[in-house]
Amino acid sequence: MPVAESPVTIAVGDLQVSAVHARPENAFATLVVAHGAGAGMEHPFLSGFTRALNDDGVATLRFNFPYREAGRKFPDRPPLAIATWRAAMEAARTGASDGEPVWAAGKSFGGRMASMAVAEGMPVSGLVYLGYPLHPPGKPEKLRDEHLYGLTQPMLFLQGTRDTFATPELLEDVVSRIGSAASLEWCEGGDHSFAVAGKKRSAEETGASLAAPVAAFMRANG
Repeated sequence: MPVAESPVTIAVGDLQVSAVHARPENAFATLVVAHGAGAGMEHPFLSGFTRALNDDGVATLRFNFPYREAGRKFPDRPPLAIATWRAAMEAARTGASDGEPVWAAGKSFGGRMASMAVAEGMPVSGLVYLGYPLHPPGKPEKLRDEHLYGLTQPMLFLQGTRDTFATPELLEDVVSRIGSAASLEWCEGGDHSFAVAGKKRSAEETGASLAAPVAAFMRANG
């Protein structure tokens, strides 16, 4: 039986954003999940991902950034995105058990903003990146990595081998330089959306396929 989902409203200063919370019985951890730049929290990729995690014992809170809530296309600047992350983490802790690990995860932009928030002091038990945008497509010289090297929390990078936002050699070098806290798992043939050429599956199925390695990493590093 699917885990029930509950709508949540999160205050970010004078703004409000929508979120969806789901908590299975005997959850061992909570994962807060942010969307990427081009889609909101209701995208089938994210709903498939979080629902599969719920089935594996992980409570989830997925949320919108203010720009998406307002129907705008251009992502929020980092200060507002980071403030939203902080507010979402506080909301997640309110629904978690005492001492329960609370992790942060995000698709592309959402994951990058989570890492920047942690670099600025946001407490988390760990980080999960679903397609980290290491550089703009075709511009490997413009790396977005400087803030990552000071992070000590467990980090899982899930990345498609055909992702144009992260040249494999560059990402492998970044992860190795971060140190033992960081792990990298490749999704063979996956692009930035984890779609694999010749493999027909919905966005929901694609998102759900990433839940098992994430839950396993959280258990191993809880």
